[in-house]
Amino acid sequence: MTIRTHVLGFPRIGAARELKLGLESHWRGELSEADLEATGRQLRARHWAQQRDAGLDYVTVGDFAFYDQVASHIQLLGCEPARFHFAPEQSPLARYFTMARGADTHAAHAGCGHAHHAHAAGTAALEMTKWFDTNYHYLVPELSPQTRFSLACERLLAEVAEAQALGHPVKAALIGPLTFLWLGKEKTPGFDRLALLEQLLPVYGDLLDRLKRQGVTWVQLDEPILGLDLPNAWRSAFESTYWQLNQVGVNILLATYFSPLEENLSLTCRLPVAGLHVDGIRAPHELISVTDWLPAHKVLSIGIVDGRNIWRTDLDAALAVLRPLAARRDGHLWLAPSCSLLHVPFSLEAETELDTDIQSWLAFATEKLAEIAILKGALAGHPDDAALAQSRRAVAGRRASPRVHRPQVAQRLQALSPTVDRRDSSFPQRQAMQRARLQLPDFPTTTIGSFPQTPAIRAARASHKRGELASAEYERQMRAEIARAVGRQEALGLDVLVHGEAERNDMVEYFGEQLDGFIFTRHGWVQSYGSRCVKPPVIYGDVQRPAAMTVAWTVHAQSLTNKPMKGMLTGPVTILQWSFVRDDQPRATTALQIALAIRDEVADLEAAGIGIIQIDEPALREGLPLRRGQWDAYLGWATRAFRIAACVVNDTTQIHTHMCYAQFNDILPQIAAMDADVITIETSRSDMALLAGFGQFQYPNEIGPGVYDIHSPRIPTTVDMVRLLQKASAVIPPAHLWVNPDCGLKTRGWAETEAALQNMVAAARQMRAA
Repeated sequence: MTIRTHVLGFPRIGAARELKLGLESHWRGELSEADLEATGRQLRARHWAQQRDAGLDYVTVGDFAFYDQVASHIQLLGCEPARFHFAPEQSPLARYFTMARGADTHAAHAGCGHAHHAHAAGTAALEMTKWFDTNYHYLVPELSPQTRFSLACERLLAEVAEAQALGHPVKAALIGPLTFLWLGKEKTPGFDRLALLEQLLPVYGDLLDRLKRQGVTWVQLDEPILGLDLPNAWRSAFESTYWQLNQVGVNILLATYFSPLEENLSLTCRLPVAGLHVDGIRAPHELISVTDWLPAHKVLSIGIVDGRNIWRTDLDAALAVLRPLAARRDGHLWLAPSCSLLHVPFSLEAETELDTDIQSWLAFATEKLAEIAILKGALAGHPDDAALAQSRRAVAGRRASPRVHRPQVAQRLQALSPTVDRRDSSFPQRQAMQRARLQLPDFPTTTIGSFPQTPAIRAARASHKRGELASAEYERQMRAEIARAVGRQEALGLDVLVHGEAERNDMVEYFGEQLDGFIFTRHGWVQSYGSRCVKPPVIYGDVQRPAAMTVAWTVHAQSLTNKPMKGMLTGPVTILQWSFVRDDQPRATTALQIALAIRDEVADLEAAGIGIIQIDEPALREGLPLRRGQWDAYLGWATRAFRIAACVVNDTTQIHTHMCYAQFNDILPQIAAMDADVITIETSRSDMALLAGFGQFQYPNEIGPGVYDIHSPRIPTTVDMVRLLQKASAVIPPAHLWVNPDCGLKTRGWAETEAALQNMVAAARQMRAA
């Protein structure tokens, strides 16, 4: 029996986020380029050694990137956009960071859990968007009829040589040519980026040839777009593409993940490649079909360990799947995680404070390497009985744990009435009652929720968390910060105020820390892009709210002003999407549990006299399945979860939601079905272009299109914002328009925040006067 093991990719950030620290030190001018390169070499060597020590048959080379793997391919394929006007004396790494971060600009982070590039003073960075349905962001290739490709593989070949010098058998990993083009964005109207394939393929051919000459026997080409609903022209391009690349004579392992192949299954299995990797976690039902369709002489690599989640693999269940497949393949099988381990934290070893029961249920990247090795040994007739027994105990313990299942939560779900997700009256009736209560002017002004998290706020929170600052003193300091935020908003003349969220560390973590069913790691960081890392909560059990989470802070803020104070909450789908979610029940059930917890908070805020409550759902579109055929089911339960959270209030209470950094035009009916009284969205970067879809759809409720980009340090003028509001008024009834920034302001400084909001209030007043 020939069993081989490998990974599609490994977390590059490092066990202690060494890459993040090195990058930020380099960007501050404290670490030289040579020293940053040395950090990269040390991390690669350490990670390859981990793969070897875990018994993997190949180490993966090419998955390391100083910022993002797609950006690395833009350089590898020689298609840096001409608009950057790079000088010959600029190093490849300096050019790379300019594409990623713009020229002469500060790094910028979003205020709502996302992170995106800032506009440069001279040149804007490449656009950034989500990698398929993950919370990882990639830099978007800019493609046009003028795009030219040329091979620049020195860095990749040097990394291969590094691994070979350390004695490792190498498998190179690259993004496939069709997926690379698909991920790009056409910068010329009417241009089809697939037209670039003909000139791209010889560059890929040269690259494969260079790898072959360097002694690489296997090259992994990632083509995850095979799991999408592809246009016919793209489907048809696969056969000729891989026929041409196969002529080079190096073994190609075609890798797909994140989604079933469905109508692309037989096409994929017929492609002229030496092997195929499939995702056995997202598409377990296709494993037998793939095994039958894939010719017997080809390698089948099965992603049997979940690369997207942190739960320990049920090794007995995995072996039950693998054994009949191995028999069909005459014992020839490769084993791997389902996708790159980039999407999970590095190691459980550092989690010394984690609950021991729950820790035994988890496996991070390092532990997943061990699981692959245990499965290989068992299939090859050398089972590690102790490891298999430990796995059984953990799986059984989790299944039977009273901490996972709370009967009262299940009973509450079963008792929900059919009308639990409906408001008492239609929007026009509610709108009239809300206007009578709130007495707001036309073009009312507000913000999205957060205000600058100053060094003093962060220091107080950290000190409190370490136990050095007493809870009473911490609360006093946060109340003082809230009072400052309210006073500044009063002085600016904003119409609807917020408390500023000084007490919140993160828009998901803050709520998860106060809900049953969540647990938090200390070091469970996952790369979002570049140096930006997130630490997702872990939802391990039934979710419920033991006590109010935001009411005291919001009521305190309302007591400081006569103007309406918005209660600020994170929505159930966003909490779900930005967490590691339990895999022992449908995601829809977990979303419903979170929705009921948020519903309780909404009810308490209303009872405390808060007349406007915002429930943010920036991740609603991110949760869309990759296949359109599954959209309706997802959007059905996702929008119902929002309505259940919101529809506990009286008609006079105004419900807001906020969404950002996604294309919404293809799901507008479902957004309308959420039935929020007001939606605020990010539109300034697109110059209000996104709003056209809302206008054509005749979006029925009120809408606040963002009038300035909070990710840029640039302070927009009143003229800028009036122009955007005039554009908005042309497609949305002016009586339905609100005036607000694109997103939260937690990452900005107070000076620029106040200047921008002053101009925003002036713009609203000009619109009223007109």
